[in-house]
Amino acid sequence: MPVLSLRGVNVDFPFTPYPCQTDYMNKVIECLQSKVNGVLESPTGTGKTLCLLCATLGWREYFKDSISARKISEKMGGAELFPDRPMSSWGTAATDGDVPAYYTDIPKIIYASRTHSQLTQVVSELKNTAYRPKVCVLGSREQLCINQEIMKQESNHIKVHMCRAKVSTRSCLFYNNVDEKSTDKDIMNSILDVEDLVKTGKKERVCPYYLSRSLKQHADLIFMPYNYLLDPKSRRAHNIELKGAVVIFDEAHNVEKMCEESTSFDLTPYDLTSAIDAVDKLLREQASDIGKGDSSEDFNVESLNSGLKLDITTIAKIKQILMDLELTINSFEMPSNNQGITKPGSYIYELFEKTHVNFDTKTAIVEAMEQITGYLAGKPGIFLNTSGLQKVADIIQLVFVVDPAEGSKKSQMVNSMKQFKVHIHPDTSNFKKKQSTDVWASSSAKKQGNVLSYWCFCPGFSMQELLRQEVRCIILTSGTLSPLSSFTCEMQIPFPVSLENPHVIQKDQIFVSIVDKGPDGVQLSTAFDKRFVPENMASLGNTIVNLSRVVPHGLLVFFPSYPVLDKTLEFWRANGHADRIENMKPMFVEPRGKGTFTEVIDGFYDKVNDPKSNGGSFFAVCRGKASEGLDFADTYGRGVIITGLPFPPRMDPRVVLKMQYLDEMCRNKSSGMKYLSGQEWYRQQASRAVNQAIGRVIRHREDYGAIFLCDHRFKNTDVRAQLPSWVRPYVRMDNFGTVVRDAAQFFRVAQKLRPVPQKKVKKAERENCSVPDTCQSGGGSRPAQSAWQSSSSLKAKVLDSHVPSLKRRRLDEHSGRDGTAGLCIQYEMEMSSTKKKPLSLLDALDNSDPRSGEGDDMVGEERASRLSTLSLQHDKRMDDECRGGKRKIRVVQDRKPVESSAAGKGKAFMVELKRHLSQDSFTKIMHALQVYKATDHLDDLVAKAADLLLQDPNTHSLLRGLYQFIRPHHKKQFDEKCQVLTGQGCGYKHEHSLSREERETLRQQTVGAVKDQKPQKPQTSGKDGQFSATLLSDIKKAIGSEKTNQLFIALQTYKKTNNYEQMVSTVVGLLTERDEDIVLLRRLSVFIPPHHSQQFSEMLKSLTGSASVTCEESEEASSHPVPASQLSAGKSQSKISSFFS
Repeated sequence: MPVLSLRGVNVDFPFTPYPCQTDYMNKVIECLQSKVNGVLESPTGTGKTLCLLCATLGWREYFKDSISARKISEKMGGAELFPDRPMSSWGTAATDGDVPAYYTDIPKIIYASRTHSQLTQVVSELKNTAYRPKVCVLGSREQLCINQEIMKQESNHIKVHMCRAKVSTRSCLFYNNVDEKSTDKDIMNSILDVEDLVKTGKKERVCPYYLSRSLKQHADLIFMPYNYLLDPKSRRAHNIELKGAVVIFDEAHNVEKMCEESTSFDLTPYDLTSAIDAVDKLLREQASDIGKGDSSEDFNVESLNSGLKLDITTIAKIKQILMDLELTINSFEMPSNNQGITKPGSYIYELFEKTHVNFDTKTAIVEAMEQITGYLAGKPGIFLNTSGLQKVADIIQLVFVVDPAEGSKKSQMVNSMKQFKVHIHPDTSNFKKKQSTDVWASSSAKKQGNVLSYWCFCPGFSMQELLRQEVRCIILTSGTLSPLSSFTCEMQIPFPVSLENPHVIQKDQIFVSIVDKGPDGVQLSTAFDKRFVPENMASLGNTIVNLSRVVPHGLLVFFPSYPVLDKTLEFWRANGHADRIENMKPMFVEPRGKGTFTEVIDGFYDKVNDPKSNGGSFFAVCRGKASEGLDFADTYGRGVIITGLPFPPRMDPRVVLKMQYLDEMCRNKSSGMKYLSGQEWYRQQASRAVNQAIGRVIRHREDYGAIFLCDHRFKNTDVRAQLPSWVRPYVRMDNFGTVVRDAAQFFRVAQKLRPVPQKKVKKAERENCSVPDTCQSGGGSRPAQSAWQSSSSLKAKVLDSHVPSLKRRRLDEHSGRDGTAGLCIQYEMEMSSTKKKPLSLLDALDNSDPRSGEGDDMVGEERASRLSTLSLQHDKRMDDECRGGKRKIRVVQDRKPVESSAAGKGKAFMVELKRHLSQDSFTKIMHALQVYKATDHLDDLVAKAADLLLQDPNTHSLLRGLYQFIRPHHKKQFDEKCQVLTGQGCGYKHEHSLSREERETLRQQTVGAVKDQKPQKPQTSGKDGQFSATLLSDIKKAIGSEKTNQLFIALQTYKKTNNYEQMVSTVVGLLTERDEDIVLLRRLSVFIPPHHSQQFSEMLKSLTGSASVTCEESEEASSHPVPASQLSAGKSQSKISSFFS
C-alpha cells in the first residue's frame, strides 16, 4: 500500500489516489489539525468513505506518535535520536503545535451514518485498509439483544424495561458474562459490525448490547447511527462522551431533517388517553390490594421485585398531571379555519406549568412514569399499552433538557426557544378520540381533542449543542450536499473548511439535457397549476416513450410526489401511453409501503439483466426509498428522468411556520448568524431532492449515464445553479429532436469506449441489501472500490433477518431461489382471480393453494416479466372489469392461471396475522372479529385492532388487511380510518359499498344477463356400493388413510346431526389442500341430502370458479397479497372455519 504525505501526515492508502481523493483527504486532515468544522461533498464513486477512514486514522496515529516522541525525548534528556530531525518536531503536523502530555488526550473518532446497513458497509471498507484500530458499533436492544424472552415482546419500550429489570436482578445469563468477555483480547482487537457482534454474542453466550457499551470505553473508533448523537435522550442513554472527540457525519444530506426531528414532538389525544388508562389500571390495582389489608404484604413483595417503589399518592398525582395536561391542551378553542393556534416556543413551559411540571418537579415525575411503565411491562398476563405513558415521559425530558440554574442561563434558554414553535391543532383522526372514549372511558371531554406539536425549525440547535460538548471538530460529508451555501447556513455553526469535489468521470461519460418541451411542442411542467393538465401529462408520456427508445438497459423516472405519480400513471393507462412505454421497457412502480419494495426492485433488476429484453423502467418519487438509498450502477441506471421540482407541500402547517421563522430571523439579524429566507429554503429543499435523485446514476469511474431534466423551470439560472458541481458544466438546452439524436449518439460512443460491466444480479447498496449474485458471463471488471461490496451486502442481509424492524418476508424460503418466483405466483393469483373466484369470503374460507410448484419452474426472465407493471396491469384490469369492458392489458408472456380465491387469501391473511402477533394478541383480534360479526359495531373492532396493530409500523398493513372482513356498508368508513391511522387507505371503491344483490344487479345491467350454470353432477356407475368403494379408494390415494377416516367420520356425524356447516368445514379443509383434490369434493355431492344440495352446489361453484367476478372481490384479492407458499391449511384452518361458518 502506498504511503502518502499529506500536510505532514503519513497516510496509508490502498492504491494510488486520484487527484480528487488527495484533495478530499487534505481537507479532512486540515479540519483535524486546525480543530475546525468541515463540510465536504464528493460524488458517489469517488471513494469518499475510504478516504475519510484513511485520512482520519492516519492523522490519529501521527497524533499518538507525537506523544511517544515527546516522552522519549524527555527520558533522553534532550539528546537527539536522528541528526536530520529534532525530536521536538515530531507530531507537530498532527497537533498543530499543541503539546499533549498523555495518551488519554488522543481523540476518539465518532463515525455516524444514517443506518446500520450503511455502517456495515463502512466497517467492511475499514477491513480493506492497513489500519486496525479498536472498534465498537453501538446499536439498540432491538438489533443486539439475543435473550429470546425479551425479543418476543412486541413493543420496543417493553423490551427496554424487561431488559433493565433482568440486568438489575442479574437474571440474564448473557449480561452476567459481559464483564468477563469484555476484556477478551480476541474480541477487543476484532473489527466487528452489528452482525458480527450478534454472532459473537451467541457463540460466547454474552450480551452483544452491553458488550458493545463496554467495548466503547476502550475504542478508538466508534460507529453509530447519527440519531444516537443528535437525540439528547439517546446520547444520555448510551453515555456518549463527546469532549475532545472528532465527530464525522457520513451521508449527511439527511442530518438537517434529523436535527429538527430529534428535538420535536407531536402529542396526540390517543397518546394521553392510553397513558391515563395505564396509570389508572395501576392505581385501581394498588387501591384494591391495600383495601384487602391482609394481602398488602404480598403486594409489597411483588412491587419490590418489579422495581416499583411508589406509594398510591404518587401514582394518583401522576394521573392528575396527565389529566390536567389533557384538559389544558383541549381547552384551546380552534379558529374557524381549523388551521390551529401557534405560540412561541417558550410557551411550552407555561403550558406544562399549568400541570405542575417544571424544572423542579420534572425529575421526580419522569422517574415515577418510568417506574410505572417498567412495572406494567413486567406484569404477566394481558398486554397493556404503555407506549403513551412512555412518550409523555420522553417529551418531558426533551422539553426540560437544559436546567437553567442561573439567571444568565435562563435568558439564554429563552433566546434558544426562538428556534421552536408550539402549534396546537385539531386532531383530524376522529376515530382515535372515539376509540378512547368508547374503550377506556377516560376523563377527557367528549369534544374533539387537540394535538400538541412542539417543532424545532433550526437544525443548528442540535449542532450548537454538540459544540457545547467541546468536540474537537465536526465533519459533514455526503455525495449530495449541494447547494453547500444553504446547507451550511442551515447548520448555524461555522464551517471554515469546505469542498465540492468533481467526479472522477470524463466528459464522454455524462450527458445532461434540459427538456423544456415534449415532442408535440407542449411545455413540460409539474407546477401546481399545470401538473394535472391532460395535454401536459400526455406530452410527458410521449417524452418518456421517445427517451426509452434511446436509453439502453435501465431507465429511472422520478416524480415530485406520490399524488403526481399516481395521477399521471392513471392518465397514461387510460390513454395508451403506459402500453407504449411497456412495449419498450416494462414498467416497475415504487410501492408506497415497504412490504413489496424488495421484490419489485429485484424484478426490475431481473428484467435489466435479461439479454432478451430492452431493459426496464423504474418509476419512483423524489425523497422516496429509491431516490435515497439505492445504487443503480452500470446497466441498472443508464438514464434518469426528473419530471419536475419536488417542492414541500406549501400549505402544510410545519412548512408554513418554518418559512415564517426564517423570514423573521432574516429581518432581525440580531444574532449575527446568516439565515436563509423562507423562499430560499423552500427552493433549496426541492433542489436537494433533485440532486439526491440525480445521484442514483454514474456510481463509479467506469460508469456512464444520461440525465434528462424534463421541466421548463430547469432553464432558470437560479435553478441550474443549485445542481451538483459535477453536473453543472455538462448541462445543455436543445429542442427535443436534437436531444434524442445527441443522446443516441452519446450511448453509441460510450458503449464502444467503456468496458462491458460484469453483471451483478440484484447488486444494490440499499438499506435492505440483497445478496449479490455474480454472473459468470460478461467481460470487463468492476473498479477496486466495489470489491468489498459482496461481503458487505451479505452482512446487511443477515442483519436484516436478525433485526425485526428490518426483517423482510421471504416469499420462497424453501426453494433456494431469490423469492421472485413466489412473488410471481402471488401476483398471478391476484390477476387470474377474475377467472375463478368464490362467491364471497364467508362462503369458502378454507380454500387454499399451499404449493407454488408452477412458479418454481419459471426461468429468470419469465419471473421478471410477471413482475413488470404489477400495479399498472392489475389496476387497469380492475377498472376495465368494473366498467364491464374487456381486458386490454398486454401480457408479456403466456401465463398459466393459478387458482386462487378470496377465501384462500382470507385464510392466508390470518396465518400471516398469527405469524406477526403473539398468541394473546392474535386471540384478541379473533375475538374482536367475532364480536363485530355478531354486533355489527365497527368502532369497537377498529379500536381493539388499532391498539394491537398501530404500535409497530410493520403491522400497519395487517390493520388494512382486515378490510376484506369488513361488511360492505362499513367499507368506506374503515378505509377512511385506515387512511388517518396508517397514512394509507385500503383501495376503497364505490362498488365495495354495494351489497351482493346490488352488485349482481349492476353487473347484469352493465354486462347483460349471465346464464346460470348448474354444477355438473358426478357420474356414477349405477351401483352405490361400487361407487362408494371407488371414491373411498381415490380419496385414500389423495389424502391418506388418516385424513380419509376424518372425512368419513364427518360425513357420518352429519348424517346423524344434520349439521351441514360443521361437515363442510371439515370436508372442504381436507379436500382443498391441493388443487387436484377439489374434483373429489364434487364427487361427494351424492352424499348430500336434497335440502342441502343447492347450498352445496353453490359452495362448489364458488370454489371451482364462476362465470363472472365482482369488483369488490377482485379488489379484496389484490389489496394485500400473500405469498402462495404461505397459503397452507395449517393450524389456523379450524379456527377460521369455525369462526366464519
